[in-house]
Amino acid sequence: MRSPRLAPLFIAAVLLAACSDDGGGASDATQGTTETSASTSTDAPTTDPGGPELPMADWTVMPGTEQVAILEADEGTAVQLVAAGPDGTVAAEGQVDEQGALLFRSVTPGDYHLQSADVRTDTFTVADPADAPDPATYEPANQPLFPAEGGFGYITTRDGTTLSANVILPGPVEGGPYPTVVEYSGYQPSDPDSAALAALYTSQGFAYVGVNMRGTGCSGGSFRFFETVQSLDGYDVIEAVAAQPWVQGNKVGMVGISYPGISQLFVAATQPPSLAAITPLSVIDDSYRATLYPGGILNTGFAVEWTAARVRESQPYGQGWTTARADGGDVECADNQRLRLQNPDLVAEIDVNPFYDTSSGAELGDSLAPITFADRITVPIMLAGAWQDEQTGAHFAAMLPEFTNSPHVYIDLVNGLHTEALAPRSLARTMEFLQLYVAEKVPSIEFANGLGPVLGGAIWGVGTFAPFEDRFAGMSYEEALAAFEAEPPVRVHMEQGGNDDFAAGTPEPSFTLEFSAWPIPEAEAQTWRLADGGALLPAADNPAPTGESTYTADPAALPATFYEGDGNGVWRADVAYQWQPLPDGSGVGFVTAPLADDTVVIGPGSVDLWITSSAPDTDLEVTLTEVRPDGTEIYVQSGWLRASHRQLDEAASTDLRPVHTHLEGDAAPLPSGEATPVRIELFPVAHVFRAGSQLRLTIDAPGNNRSIWEFRTISGGETVTIVHDADHPSQVVLSVVPGITVPVPAPPACGALRGQPCRPYEPASNGG
Repeated sequence: MRSPRLAPLFIAAVLLAACSDDGGGASDATQGTTETSASTSTDAPTTDPGGPELPMADWTVMPGTEQVAILEADEGTAVQLVAAGPDGTVAAEGQVDEQGALLFRSVTPGDYHLQSADVRTDTFTVADPADAPDPATYEPANQPLFPAEGGFGYITTRDGTTLSANVILPGPVEGGPYPTVVEYSGYQPSDPDSAALAALYTSQGFAYVGVNMRGTGCSGGSFRFFETVQSLDGYDVIEAVAAQPWVQGNKVGMVGISYPGISQLFVAATQPPSLAAITPLSVIDDSYRATLYPGGILNTGFAVEWTAARVRESQPYGQGWTTARADGGDVECADNQRLRLQNPDLVAEIDVNPFYDTSSGAELGDSLAPITFADRITVPIMLAGAWQDEQTGAHFAAMLPEFTNSPHVYIDLVNGLHTEALAPRSLARTMEFLQLYVAEKVPSIEFANGLGPVLGGAIWGVGTFAPFEDRFAGMSYEEALAAFEAEPPVRVHMEQGGNDDFAAGTPEPSFTLEFSAWPIPEAEAQTWRLADGGALLPAADNPAPTGESTYTADPAALPATFYEGDGNGVWRADVAYQWQPLPDGSGVGFVTAPLADDTVVIGPGSVDLWITSSAPDTDLEVTLTEVRPDGTEIYVQSGWLRASHRQLDEAASTDLRPVHTHLEGDAAPLPSGEATPVRIELFPVAHVFRAGSQLRLTIDAPGNNRSIWEFRTISGGETVTIVHDADHPSQVVLSVVPGITVPVPAPPACGALRGQPCRPYEPASNGG
């Protein structure tokens, strides 16, 4: 995010310095939109069939996929979108904005014309997403604005929209062909002055192409978060880039962290023939469940602020660099701002869509959930993510088993923050992956040894890392590829930041575990039961839980977050957290006896409670921590649920992972005075609880257990009772991987683990 409080989802200048605002100058006020829903229609005829024929309009009409745009019309003109045929039914209506533009979205594919009271257009066709473009669209001869020899230019998509692109070659055009990677997002990857990460790839011999999504930067069109046409634009980008004569093998890979990482999932699902591989880093699996509405509770901290920034930056000249280009004579950039007033107000849409929407064209449903189309990705994948990611969260792990049609899926998982995917261990594997599957050469990562002082200083405030060796040196390409593919695909880096060979907080793990798949095949569900006095008892010991525990759901009792610094500062090795203990009565805690053996938790978890509430609804936050023998407490992971959203998708749920429908029709208040079962999804995590430590579970209203997530909670002082007797066995179920010998006997120092605050342990008022 572009504010002092919240860092960008994408690191715009990570190799040079921490992020800063580009001075875009866009107003914070959201412009109105004249977008109308084209999914509804009326049976009213457009004109009297016996009346006079309307003259032809002189508008510019741009039909596309499920859309049609009008340019160069008179402001205020009322326009109808009319279906072809004798009935002439009106599919949608709208009014031309002050820039002479109007856009109809969500149009059912078919033949239409446009008309006002005075004029009409010829009939045109609105395309279906399944319509395959003519391959000739992508040939260099049909891409006249493409920067064929490097530099800034435009890629023309199937509907004629031009997307701004910046091409950086690792050498002269005649020195090619070069292996090529594409970064595609709504930030500013095509801004020639914001291409710092390009050096990461060009230094390894890759050509880099940064492309702005439609409706952003100097690209044409109107912006909506990951609508269908945006993914199809990505298909067009891949094919147009791959057709360039300097692209090795006419195949390209995709790169990027976070927003450009997420975009890779959407684009790859369209199956561009020339896509070789993708590297989605720090991504989401489901816009609703992962980040925007975790547990059905709106995340106003990161998710809404990020969305608001996208709304601002997609307004006309919302990114400051576009003004400079237009003022400098870039007519295409200036013309491409004309549809920006047709952007929907995404923040307003969030406010009116508190449920998961399964209707056609839904803004917060399957179309924005990569987990629902991950099986359509058919290229190799290298994915990395962090359990305590302060921006996108850890829910992405639910998607990992769904890449069923990708021939190779490599996964790096680690504790820590949004930038862990750029940490040396994961970055090295990503570069090896790109060299094998895009460049088709023997990997060499010696370059990574020079990145430590640069990346480390800019992101983490440290500059010393473990040295890398070219582990494939002396092999042929075929041998190196076979060796890479023979390695276990899932790597879990444990205790990132706690390696005693480096400064505390340095993104180096204490040790790494490798597995054949996710979820970890060896993992077992282990259950602990809540009991009186704040006890957490192993279910395997057949405990007899008794009683109940009560708290006041008061989100104001604690600060909303446990971090108060600037957005980039949370990534630093010396970050300071303000993680506070539960005030008396505002939550309850349950803690095990000291563990007899090391317990390694890797995977999702479930907190299954029986509750009553003095209000018909309440917001629940559950947090798993480690209490160490020295009296310190380490944050591990959290989960959330609005009690009225407790309805489960029984077919998708397991003992370890409850999946809630979040459908409006399934929402229900809590029965008054009746203990009601609710299952809360504990987000996936990996953590070592060494012998002598204790597992602790706390339950309260949302707050102070995330660094920049804040919640629009409905809790406001209601009394919540957790029932945990023999008839109502409230419990926590965790993924425990048995048989692991922890190679580092001593735990990391308090405060060393990345993304995991540490504080003195204080029991809750119920004793746990």
